[in-house]
Amino acid sequence: MQRVERVIEAIIFSSRWLMVPFFLGLILSLLVLMFRFMRGTIEFVVHVQSLSETDVIIGVLDLVDLTLTTSLVLIVIFSGYENFVSKIDVDGHPDWPEWMTKVDFAGLKQKLLASIVAISAIQVLKAFMNLEQYPDTTKLAWLVGIHVVFVFSVLVLAISDRLGEKAKEDAG
Repeated sequence: MQRVERVIEAIIFSSRWLMVPFFLGLILSLLVLMFRFMRGTIEFVVHVQSLSETDVIIGVLDLVDLTLTTSLVLIVIFSGYENFVSKIDVDGHPDWPEWMTKVDFAGLKQKLLASIVAISAIQVLKAFMNLEQYPDTTKLAWLVGIHVVFVFSVLVLAISDRLGEKAKEDAG
């Protein structure tokens, strides 16, 4: 019976490699986002002379939004691989960001939600910069409401993580 259990555990442990195609797909999505960013940058620079100040700010916010999204994808790739598949050998990579090998699942959740809140905030700011596009304020109210939900979620997650850490300290 113990042999069967070890085989099952080996299969379960090896199944973590099934995540690799997902991470490779996310790397491809970075290329798609890079293409979109470069196209947006070129269009922005070409038309900047004819844009109003508000349109320039919105154009920059679009680029920041794409940058934050790619950062979010990169965090998921590195942290997910490190946490669920295999440790990355950082020897020989002097410019390796130190945080990448130290983000646990709780830290990953916090970074993801913080990035989502930042992206949501940019969407809300862009909407407020273009109020004339929202004659019916329902869509604007939804954007603000969703952003508030994201902010509240981050606060709840931070509090629950802190309480969990305190419980570990008290037990240990």
